[in-house]
Amino acid sequence: MDTCKKDMNIVIVGHVDHGKSTVIGRLLADTGSLPQGKLEQIKEMCRRNSKPFEYAFLLDALKDERAQGITIDIARCFFRTEKREYIILDAPGHIEFLKNMITGASRAEAALLVIDAHEGVRENSRRHGYILSMLGIKQVSVLVNKLDIVGYSEDVFNSVVKEYSEFLAAAGVTPTSFIPVSAAMGDNIAVRSENMPWYSGITVLEQLDAFNEELPPDDLPFRMPVQDVYKFTSSGDERRIIAGTVESGTLRVGDGIMFYPSGKKTTVASIEEFNRPRRTAVTSGYSTGITMTEQIYVRRGDLAVKTDEKPPVTASRIEVSLFWLGKDALSEGKRYYLKTGSAKVPMRLEKTEYVLNASSLEKAAKPKVEKNEVAKCTLTLERPISFDISSDLSGTGRFVIVDGYEISGGGIITGVPGDEKIRQNVLRRNFRWEKGGVSLTERMERFGQKPFVIMITGSKNSDRKTVARELEKSLFANGRSVYYLGIGNVLYGVDADIKTGRSEDRDERDEHIRRLAETANILTDAGLIVILTASEIDEDDVYLMQTVLGEKIFTIRVGNAYDKEPAFDLSVDENDEKAAETIIRSAESMRTAEF
Repeated sequence: MDTCKKDMNIVIVGHVDHGKSTVIGRLLADTGSLPQGKLEQIKEMCRRNSKPFEYAFLLDALKDERAQGITIDIARCFFRTEKREYIILDAPGHIEFLKNMITGASRAEAALLVIDAHEGVRENSRRHGYILSMLGIKQVSVLVNKLDIVGYSEDVFNSVVKEYSEFLAAAGVTPTSFIPVSAAMGDNIAVRSENMPWYSGITVLEQLDAFNEELPPDDLPFRMPVQDVYKFTSSGDERRIIAGTVESGTLRVGDGIMFYPSGKKTTVASIEEFNRPRRTAVTSGYSTGITMTEQIYVRRGDLAVKTDEKPPVTASRIEVSLFWLGKDALSEGKRYYLKTGSAKVPMRLEKTEYVLNASSLEKAAKPKVEKNEVAKCTLTLERPISFDISSDLSGTGRFVIVDGYEISGGGIITGVPGDEKIRQNVLRRNFRWEKGGVSLTERMERFGQKPFVIMITGSKNSDRKTVARELEKSLFANGRSVYYLGIGNVLYGVDADIKTGRSEDRDERDEHIRRLAETANILTDAGLIVILTASEIDEDDVYLMQTVLGEKIFTIRVGNAYDKEPAFDLSVDENDEKAAETIIRSAESMRTAEF
């Protein structure tokens, strides 16, 4: 017998009473996978209680489940074919136990979704299909059950296939197969049915063996959430061991690692395992400990990453797709806790972009997310955390939300708001910045000035450029190293790949402003005072420039006020011959620069 077969997690979901547990019970019975005497034990129990025997009782181990005829918790059983071994998860279908269903589905590699041929597609059938899509389960086989009740009708089967295929396509799921079955009678479960000559496809057992195994994520970027840090003092043992479970990737002794969000770096000195020989490498799925060549402060919730691989995202605002299962609605202003990996951080709902009706996939604007609803939201965290976008690395892109002492929701991280993306680029830029042989401090001493940016704006008709040029000449005459950079100089050069001219596209505008600010950042790193001009700069533009440049920006409006203008550091009359002197005095008084 092959003892090296791989395991596969399979979850079975569907509306209550559609026959999920019966499918699994029948598979176990028909393939001889039941423990010795289990079938007889359940049949005797049914006889004593004057209840008809059901194969579902082989899975439903809890007393109240047998009494109510529904699955409440996740029933786990083990099943073997000639190809592989399975861990079968029978998830509850009742809407009140949706949390349990999600728990069971979160680690599955494939799913069987059961629909009653007689009742047809129900609300939970749609909800479960959407959640499987949201959890990233790509292999889904739909079992149209209880064909015996409808006389093994091909038309009924085709009707269910048509309706549910259209829904799943809208949810982004392409079913691996549709299989007509009768779990109670054993049709097309382990043996092909003689009652449905019109069906020539595979059985459920054959479909299980046809599912593709997920490749171990050893080749993905290394991720290990830090669970704890241990230090042993007995017998002179000075090791500090950082413990955690490897989520993905491979780590070897000698690899450089960085801990996010702090950004602290060190090198792996050893890989430790309790009461076992030391390893030189560790891969995904292993719970392990590592020691460092350079001792740095690391804490629970940090994310360990290899320095030569793609870094995670670090942000305090995240865009998510979530499902809410709490008895109270997810509401703005209320404090919750978000948990991802080993990190736990206070959070609040910033805004709800839309709430999705998981049955119809219709979107609606709502200020709250009620129980059993799915929504796209922006969450604000009280401190930054490190994670991956779910589409890049699913293991470190999932989260749950705790309300009080209850896990009340969860979902996947789909992105970060625009300003957070800019901040990520700035962090990455600073980390990768190639420093020259002359430091900025040395340049400041040579030039006798503190480099910073003066942003001059105004209405389209304002003479901001004249003011900027006069300011440049005045500063230069006073011995300052200064450079005037109008946005037009960037539009037709650095920005040549972006549509120029006035655009209503906010993303386009943001990219123009970002590149202008990044160009100014290079000039300030060279020690220069930089004067920028652009028309009708708004609050979002200023915020974006401050994100790129830090605190090195002084904003000025020339001429009359215009719509959507931010609060400026200074406003000047464009006809004022002494505007440049006014700007210099104001900058001095605000200690923005050392003139």
